[in-house]
Amino acid sequence: MADLTGKVALITGGTGGIGAAICLRLATSGARVATNYRNEEKARQWQTDVKAKGYDIKIYHADVSDFDACSNLVKNIAADLGPIDILVNNAGITKDVTLRKMTKAQWDAVMKINVDGLFNVTKQVVDGMMERGWGRIINISSINGQKGQIGQTNYSTSKAAVHGFTMALAQEVARKGVTVNTVSPGYIATDMVMAVQEEIRKQIIAMIPVGRLGNVEEVAAMVDFLSSNEAGFTTGADFSMNGGQHMM
Repeated sequence: MADLTGKVALITGGTGGIGAAICLRLATSGARVATNYRNEEKARQWQTDVKAKGYDIKIYHADVSDFDACSNLVKNIAADLGPIDILVNNAGITKDVTLRKMTKAQWDAVMKINVDGLFNVTKQVVDGMMERGWGRIINISSINGQKGQIGQTNYSTSKAAVHGFTMALAQEVARKGVTVNTVSPGYIATDMVMAVQEEIRKQIIAMIPVGRLGNVEEVAAMVDFLSSNEAGFTTGADFSMNGGQHMM
């Protein structure tokens, strides 16, 4: 487990699934953790639940597709916790449909969160990281950004863009002590995946060489390492976490 004592971490979209696991893992490693939300009722309940388990996660209302909202988010976190040292760009959505049936609104919705959101949040923190000479940016992509997927031209495009962003930014900030990496999960046992019909889940698992779904804690452990001092020589990389389903 990393020693993140004294570090401030922002995990976007951190009140559920993979994001929630990352929040708890980094908090366990000693970071002061914040996340954003759009659904206040759900977020407040999650905050209450994790507080009962001993985690003090700060939550802030902000839509990552709104540049000004992201600016205010980062300012508020800095005022409450200090400047952000670790950014995990995890917020993302899907609007799955074949391209022939896809509307412009469905395309735009995915791009605004998954791609514009990446820029909107990172832009707010990168200068400060470079000035302080230390920073960690971890961008959550997907197996379907690597190999594509039927019915996900919008999502696959957006998640492929994530790693392009990673590789370019990693080169821009490397000499200032800031690393930028991508984590690309495959099928993880989130509530969304577990809600899929059991027969379909079995078909998915049959395509995974390790013979099971991944778990959110495994993804969080990778993010924890990439957030650490020990990961200082690791940048511009894409870490596939898919049980061998897709090998690059």
